Amino acid sequence: MILVISMAPFDAYDRNDGSTGLKRKFERLTGAPVLSIHHREASPHYVDRIRPRAIFITGFGQSWTTFNVRDLYAVSDLLHATEVPVWGSCGGHQLIGVCFNRDLRRTRRLRDEALRKLAPGEPDRGPIAYAPGHYVASGYFDIEVVKDDPIFAGLGRRFRVHEGHFCEVKKLPPGFVHLATGPDCRLEMIRHRDKPLYGAQFHAENWVDAYPDGRTLLTNFFRLAGVMQP
Repeated sequence: MILVISMAPFDAYDRNDGSTGLKRKFERLTGAPVLSIHHREASPHYVDRIRPRAIFITGFGQSWTTFNVRDLYAVSDLLHATEVPVWGSCGGHQLIGVCFNRDLRRTRRLRDEALRKLAPGEPDRGPIAYAPGHYVASGYFDIEVVKDDPIFAGLGRRFRVHEGHFCEVKKLPPGFVHLATGPDCRLEMIRHRDKPLYGAQFHAENWVDAYPDGRTLLTNFFRLAGVMQP
C-alpha cells in the first residue's frame, strides 16, 4: 500500500491538492492500493499500524505562515523515525527542509523562503495574496543531476519535470545529500544519507505524455520501496 499525506488545508485537502487524482494515478501506475490522509493524522504510530510500503507527501497552495506549527509535530516525528521510503513533493520537500533544519518544538512560527524577488520589468505571476513581487517557477523545466542515485535509473544527466512554486529549501539539511539542481532553485532534489527519504522541489507526479520523466522517477521510487517489481 502507498500512503499519500496531504499538506493542504484540513477542510479542503481532497479538493485542492488532487489527493483523489493522485490515488487513481498511483494505483494505475503501480497496481497497489493508495490511502490518502491529512498531515494532522500522520504519525509514527499511525504508520506502524497501517504498514505502508511507501509514503508520498504532497505540496500545497498556501503560505507557510498559515500553518499552526503544532499541527506539524506528528508528521515531523514520522519523518525522523520512519524507515518507510518517503517522497516529499514541492511543499512536501520544503516540509523535509523545515523538519530537519530546525527543532519544530522550539519554533513559534514558520515563514516563506522565497526563490527571489522579481527583476525590474519582470512580470508578476505569483500568488498575489501572500507573495507579491516574487518570482514563481511555473511550467516544465530541465533539472540537472549532480550526484548519481538509483532514483535516476533510465534518465540522463538532465530530465524535464513540472514546477509550481515560489518558495524553496535554502539550506541542505544535516544528514542529507544534494542530488539535483535547476535553473532557479539549487536544491531541486535531496535524499537522506542513511535511508530512502527523498525531497523533490518539482512535481514528478504531474508527468504528461510529452514530458514523462516524472513517471520514470516515481516508478524508480516505488520499485525501490518494493511497491513495484524491478
